[in-house]
Amino acid sequence: MSAPDHTSTTDLTTQPSTLASELFAPGVGAQAGPPTTPAADTGSAGQASPGVHSHGGPTPTGSPAERFTSVDPDAFGVPTGREETWRFTPMKRIKPLLDGADSDARLTWSTDLPEGVEVTRVDAGDPLLKGLPDPVDRLAALARQRSAGADVVRVPAEAQLDRPVSLGLAGTGSDEVVWGQLVVEVGPFAKATVVLDHSGLARYAGGVTVLVGDGAQVTLVSVQDWAPGAVHGGQYDAVIGRDATFKQVVVTLGGDLVRLVSNVQYAGPGGSAELFGVYFSDETQHQEHRLWVDHAVPNCTSNVLYKGALQGEGARTVWIGDVRIRPAATGTETYELNRNLVLTDGARADSVPNLEIETGEIVGAGHASATGRFDDEQLFYLCSRGIDAETARRLVVRGFFADVVQHIGLPELQDRLMASIDERLGALPALDDQPVEVG
Repeated sequence: MSAPDHTSTTDLTTQPSTLASELFAPGVGAQAGPPTTPAADTGSAGQASPGVHSHGGPTPTGSPAERFTSVDPDAFGVPTGREETWRFTPMKRIKPLLDGADSDARLTWSTDLPEGVEVTRVDAGDPLLKGLPDPVDRLAALARQRSAGADVVRVPAEAQLDRPVSLGLAGTGSDEVVWGQLVVEVGPFAKATVVLDHSGLARYAGGVTVLVGDGAQVTLVSVQDWAPGAVHGGQYDAVIGRDATFKQVVVTLGGDLVRLVSNVQYAGPGGSAELFGVYFSDETQHQEHRLWVDHAVPNCTSNVLYKGALQGEGARTVWIGDVRIRPAATGTETYELNRNLVLTDGARADSVPNLEIETGEIVGAGHASATGRFDDEQLFYLCSRGIDAETARRLVVRGFFADVVQHIGLPELQDRLMASIDERLGALPALDDQPVEVG
């Protein structure tokens, strides 16, 4: 990220908050968050209703009919690793976050704010926070509680920003857990791109909520370029207004353990969500991305595309994609795709797409998942034209990621991330032991 115009810390001035209801048209509801009790005609929690069309593995699949949510960490209990939502996560490595110790440690903030954009601080009792989606696990509930408020980025209605809102969040190397809560409010019919750039060394648990006003167009880019040894757990929520468009691009490259849960819901019909992700796990790194898209209103669309690569002994990635189409969500169109490229032995990728369809009156719905090694046909094609095997493999990996990275829409950041991927490929072991046969 380029150097910001000015630097500030999270110790910001408190101003009266804007209620979330002001972002959305009357009658579509400002109260966010997946319901904690079953919707009408959807069966009891944890059970699908009769006639439900469900894709996924045997119960439990990670895509229950309803998800339990609460702002109280104790309501979830302390996970043991046997729970469905935690069974892939290395519990010893995330334990410092789950212990929930109070801490005054902070990340160092650097900001680059276009004209008209405000960054303020609100306390825990602010009405804005009471309308946010509830946490879906103990870690998110701890982050909400321990943060004692939130930093709020406000983009005014009908704003057309001349550059992205850039927030650099850097760890200082402290052993204390850093708790954080960020809310991004984008007014109706505004157009904005927000970049969260995480770096440095930290143990960080943070929540991010994006409130997309009616007719607004919002892109959120979250980069996890942490230093080795960093641990990051977080819940990302998007509440999308009537006829609004939301795009999220998650790029996870650094850190020892990164676990992000991304949730999408619609506050009115006509909303559109695109969720893109790129992750590259090196030796011993654990990168886990969980998504939940809740279609509960008519005529909304969602598209999910995540791609990951793994190399080195103990490299591990987890991708869980859940899409729910409720009975009232007629006219829904959704698709999710996850692809993983395993570059060396000793790496493991888990991929679980889930799709729950509770109405037949939809435009379309589908999902796909694939995990494998290099495409031999692509390598053969390149090598048969005089390109050496190592260069050919690099080109294949670059092409694998490029179609996702381009959705960021910021050339300078895209070039930086692709350069980081190239650097990792430079450390790819045993290329000479994996010859490509030509002819």
